This record gives sequence, C-alpha cells and structure tokens, in this order.
Amino acid sequence: MQIHSEISQVMSYMQQELRIGRNFDVIYRVMKIGDRQAVLYCIDGFTKDEILEKLLEFLFKQIPKEFPEEAHEFSKILLPYAEIGLAKQYDDAILKLLCGQTLLFIDGYTQCLEIDCRTYPARSVSEPEKDKTMRGSRDGFVETLVFNTALIRRRIRDPQLTMEVLQTGRRSMTDICLCYIEDRVDSGLLEKLRGKIQNLEVDALTMNQQSLAECIYPYKWYNPFPKFKFTERPDTAAACVLEGNIAVLVDNSPSALILPSSVFDIIEEADDYYFPPITGTYLRLTRLIISIMTLIVTPLWLLLMQNPEWLPDWLLFIRVKETVNVPLILQLLLLELSIDGLRLAAVNTPSMLTTPLSVMAALVLGEFSVKSGWFNSEPMLYMAFVAVANYTQSSFELGYAIKFMRLITLILTAIFNLPGFIAGVVIAVLAITCNKTFSGRNYFYPIIPFSWKRVKERFFRLRLHHTER
Repeated sequence: MQIHSEISQVMSYMQQELRIGRNFDVIYRVMKIGDRQAVLYCIDGFTKDEILEKLLEFLFKQIPKEFPEEAHEFSKILLPYAEIGLAKQYDDAILKLLCGQTLLFIDGYTQCLEIDCRTYPARSVSEPEKDKTMRGSRDGFVETLVFNTALIRRRIRDPQLTMEVLQTGRRSMTDICLCYIEDRVDSGLLEKLRGKIQNLEVDALTMNQQSLAECIYPYKWYNPFPKFKFTERPDTAAACVLEGNIAVLVDNSPSALILPSSVFDIIEEADDYYFPPITGTYLRLTRLIISIMTLIVTPLWLLLMQNPEWLPDWLLFIRVKETVNVPLILQLLLLELSIDGLRLAAVNTPSMLTTPLSVMAALVLGEFSVKSGWFNSEPMLYMAFVAVANYTQSSFELGYAIKFMRLITLILTAIFNLPGFIAGVVIAVLAITCNKTFSGRNYFYPIIPFSWKRVKERFFRLRLHHTER
C-alpha cells in the first residue's frame, strides 16, 4: 500500500499494523520539524540512542524556510547521515522497522525516510568452543550477520568479493547472505542456490542453517552423512571462499555453511594449514586414519571374539579374560548408548558441577560397572577409544554418521558373523560413495571421479602458493 502524504493517516495506519498499544517496545514520537508535523518510529533495543539523539538535535535546529519538494532531497540537505533509505510502500517500511531501522514520516511526503542507526545485542567475537586451533586466529562467528560478513571482509580485501543478501520465511523474513568471489565461483551453482532460496515456501527458519540446509537440499533421510560443511571460524570460511566455494551466512546463526563440500572437505581442519607441510600432512592423515578406525575397531574386535580360532599367537592377549555375564554385542550397544547419555548430560550440566559429576561418572562407569559383572574391561577399553577418537574431527554430523554405520556393522556382525561384518563395511562405503553434494558432484571426490592432482591436495598438505587459478 502506498504511503499517505497526510501524517494523521500515516499514524492511524501504523497504529493499527504495529499494535502500538500492545507492543511496549515499539516507540513512536510525534514532533514538529519547521512548520510540518512528523512522526518517528523505532524498536526499543535495536536503535543506537546516541546517533538518533544527534540526528534529532540537528533536525530541530534546522528550520528551513521552504521544504524540498521530494523526500530524497530532504534527506540530502537536512539529514547528515550516511545510511538513509527511502520507502514508498508501508510493507517495505514496516519490514525495515522490524529489522531495526528507524522510520521518519514527514507531513506532505509520500515516502518514508529509513535511518539505519540500528544495533543488535551481540556477544563478543571469541574463539569457538568446538572449532579450536592450536595456532591461528582466535575470533569466531557470532549471531549477528553484519559482524560475520565484516570478519570475512577483513580477510579478503577484494572488490570481487560479493555479499549478496536474500530474505526467506513468510513470517521471520530471515536474512541470508551468500558470500562468494565473483570471478571464481561456479555461476551455475550460484544461480541454482539463489533460486532455491528465493523459492522457499516456509513460515520461518526456526533452526537457522539446519532448516535452510534441509529446505534447499532435501536429501534422503536414511543416509546420515552430512552434505554441507559447517564452520564457526572466519578464517576457514574465507579460505573456502577463496577456493571458489560459497559461504552461506544466516542471521542469528554463529556458523557458516560451505558448499559444495565432499567428505574430505568436512574432515579438513584449519590446523592443517597453520603448521608446516609435513606436520599438516601428519595431522590430516592421522585424522583420516582415526576416523576409519572408529568405524571398524569395535566390529572387528567383536568378529574376532566370535571366532577366537582366527587369532594369531601374538594377538591372543585381546581375548576376554573374565567371565562374560552379558553378551558382548549387548555390552557394546549399551556402552554406545551410555556414551551419548554422558555427552548429553555434560551439555546440560551447570559448569560449577561439571568436575564432580565427571568424577562420579568415571568411578561408577569405569570401575564399579566392571566389578558388578555388567561389563568386561575389554569392551570398555575399545569404546573409550572410540568415544575419544570421535573428537579428532570437529563435525558432529560426520561423527554421528560414522556412529550409525558402526552400529549397523556391529549388529550385522553379531547376527551373521563374517558376512555381516563385510556387509556392514560395504553399506558404509556405499553410503559415502553413492552420496551427492549440492552441486551434483560425488561425495567421495576426488576419489570418484579420480583426480590425482586433487587427491594429492586432499591427502597431503602441500606448500601454500599465491598464484591465480
């Protein structure tokens, strides 16, 4: 609807649409600028009071003999502020108000002045708890979109770097930023992603990036391997953008969604590049090998326990020495469940109680559970290795995907013995190799399709170079 030129009609419409009598945080002030009536609207908590105070002080001092004919001329002459916009429709103006901007309506103008002096509640830019590095920058993304884009721009001072903002959600109108370098990005992939976001039919992105990921790529529920790489580190996001990828930033989310991403992209970490090539290669290969071990260690041990005659003399020590009261498969499954229970308890435990409760859990599960006869010490040892090894890579999604494949392999091994173990490993391999990324490329690239140049880059940390691609 077109904005009225009479201030009384404007106030009547805004009063009704914004429910000012009920919304205590919608602030409005009627004033007089020169010989004209004006009204100002803002959201309490979203406005920088000092800047708004200075602007009003300046306006009250300026008493023009004749007002400019158009609102844009008024903003150039009488509003000494850089971020000023104009709106002709009520819907556009109200959306900007709810985003935090201040609206100024002046009698006689059919346009609204949008003053962007907003500020959002935000925490400090500190290092992410889950995505830490031993060496490197100590800043991380926060829940405010403009801060996150500034952290990337600080690292890439290139005019080709583009921050394209889209909005989705009929009610939430969530801001989504596509961050890419114009001359390096895959234009087809960018157009596909832009179209997906613009055509979303949702009320709100209630879970931020996870909701967006499920909307733009509704992949098969039975394949748990993640299709996207998530990072809370600006340096990682900037490096991915420089490689030609797209970083998707969602307002209210302290992480970036990187696409396209293969399984090797998800396993990769910033520490690989903050150390010399030989150290980075060692860390990368260690992480890859341990990820494979977390998948097969417990199923392989169970298989050997079911067939002890296969054990060579030098491996006889891995046999269970105590009496087995509970079947080994049931012990392993109970331990899998218990580890997740402890993880959830750690997340919800108040920080002041974390240490004593951790000691209690270690004593009860570590010693008394073995003495009570519920568990043998050997399965507890291997499950403890798996639980700790899961933290060698920062992706929760990938860790749980490997966990689900391990559970399937354990159950199949217990039921069908060697054929079950082989079937479990084959299912895990197929779940990875038959996956597709958002771009349509295979999830196991550069192994499928094979590219020796890319394989070297994925498995070995080569020297950094600064030449154009």
